[in-house]
Amino acid sequence: MIQLTLYSRPGCHLCEDMRAVVDRAIRATRTPAAIDEIDISGDADLEARYGTEIPVLMVDGKKVAKYRITELEARRMLIARAKGAEKGG
Repeated sequence: MIQLTLYSRPGCHLCEDMRAVVDRAIRATRTPAAIDEIDISGDADLEARYGTEIPVLMVDGKKVAKYRITELEARRMLIARAKGAEKGG
């Protein structure tokens, strides 16, 4: 299973859009993946790290997108990550 992390905050329309795009890409590619959405509001460290860049999408601790991602980009990222996992990477 691919573990995705989405750093966001309530009321962020870009965050909502990114979540929806990634959800659609997961369904379209039928990739086993889960999104852990983390609210940065109220956490000073996360606010300092991601406050001006949200939403931020991470895969295995690596930033793969900030602000926006297209469904095509999300699909490609999921497929590439799934193939890497099959090869043991």
